[in-house]
Amino acid sequence: MGLVEAWGGNAFGWFFAHLLEAPFNLYTALMNTQLWLAWVPHIQLRGKITDLDAAESLIRFIYYGASWELLFIILFAFLAVTIIGVIRNSFMWGCVRFLEGIGNTVGRLAAWFGLLMVLQQILIIFMQRVFAVSEITLGFGMSVTHDVSWWAEELKLYNALIVCLCVSYTFVQGGHVRVDLVYSVVSFRVKRIIDMLGSLVFMIPAAGLTFFYGWFFLWRTLVTPKLSASNTFKDLDQLLPKARALRWNVETIGFSPNGFNAYFLFKFLLVFFTFLVILQAIAFFYRSYLELREGPASEGRFLDKDTLGDPTAELVAKIH
Repeated sequence: MGLVEAWGGNAFGWFFAHLLEAPFNLYTALMNTQLWLAWVPHIQLRGKITDLDAAESLIRFIYYGASWELLFIILFAFLAVTIIGVIRNSFMWGCVRFLEGIGNTVGRLAAWFGLLMVLQQILIIFMQRVFAVSEITLGFGMSVTHDVSWWAEELKLYNALIVCLCVSYTFVQGGHVRVDLVYSVVSFRVKRIIDMLGSLVFMIPAAGLTFFYGWFFLWRTLVTPKLSASNTFKDLDQLLPKARALRWNVETIGFSPNGFNAYFLFKFLLVFFTFLVILQAIAFFYRSYLELREGPASEGRFLDKDTLGDPTAELVAKIH
């Protein structure tokens, strides 16, 4: 649209130009998906991307994945949903239930990796100490064979899956540690205001900054030539020429000769972790606003919390 070029002479004009262009940018992206998704059929571990259009689409995907354009699309959507929710509280409550539902569902599924981690550790110890094997084969139909050290190091991935994917679930369940020196003694309304400010001032900026650098940290282990965080401040036209040399180069180097060699999966988890935190921060902001507006009677409304089924255990969990 050219609004940023026309109004971008000062910070105020730059901000509102980007905000006004956000709906147009979103519409353009949705109507021209081939410009940034044509690379998907060409995914592989190694090799040059011979299709120039696919290579350029990957450059666009990486560039716009952590760009000002995407940031302002998200901001515009957040403001639009917030305005509708302020007018219709029932709509905002629906958003809260939906966003908290995402965190709960992902977290409850990811929690099963804890059981898998324990079972695999028992299997490793049993096979190594009793049968003294050097390799373990697992799988049904399509089996996978790796050195015992590979399976032992893979346990780190299960632990990372639990930490990164259960973050929102733990927040909804009230399981994160918090310092209540001030929070515990203030009134209900002040608590809700603190929660709202905490969501906007601390949670979202911290998660957003982590995503920004984590996004390029991820792609630097997947393709060459490597793109850095500074590339997002360059003009896209300066980056597209790199498409001619773009190639897949997925990092598969382990910390030991026969150890786990898919550490790039941890970079994916870092990006997804920030995504879940941002969604939960929005849900927490909306919940805090609604509870502030509707009063103490609305505290914990629609909150889907798990129960232990034992009153004593529930009391202990609440104390801790």
